[in-house]
Amino acid sequence: QVQLVESGGGSVQAGGSLNVSCVYSGFTASSYCLAWFRQTPGREREGVAAIYNGGGSVQYADSVKGRFTIGRGRAENEVFLQMNSLKPEDTGMYYCVRELGGYLDYWGPGTQVTVS
Repeated sequence: QVQLVESGGGSVQAGGSLNVSCVYSGFTASSYCLAWFRQTPGREREGVAAIYNGGGSVQYADSVKGRFTIGRGRAENEVFLQMNSLKPEDTGMYYCVRELGGYLDYWGPGTQVTVS
């Protein structure tokens, strides 16, 4: 059974940092892309960062380049998103998503990030 569970969201002032984590199970990451998406009411869903082939390559949205870092966590089945220099526009629900061939097939329940 495929599962993804996010943790680590919270509230922070602008300029601060947060680290959100995704623990997954039921599949091998090397066969998939794992991505972070965010959703804010009234705004389109946005792909923030992605990690491919178990960490072989990464990709970022222009809006977060230089501020966010995606990587594999200490646990074998963990992916994190380190967010620095946070801005109010980074506020949203952050989701860990499994992607294969452009198809987003499994989503975690999300973790809220609020920047004030």
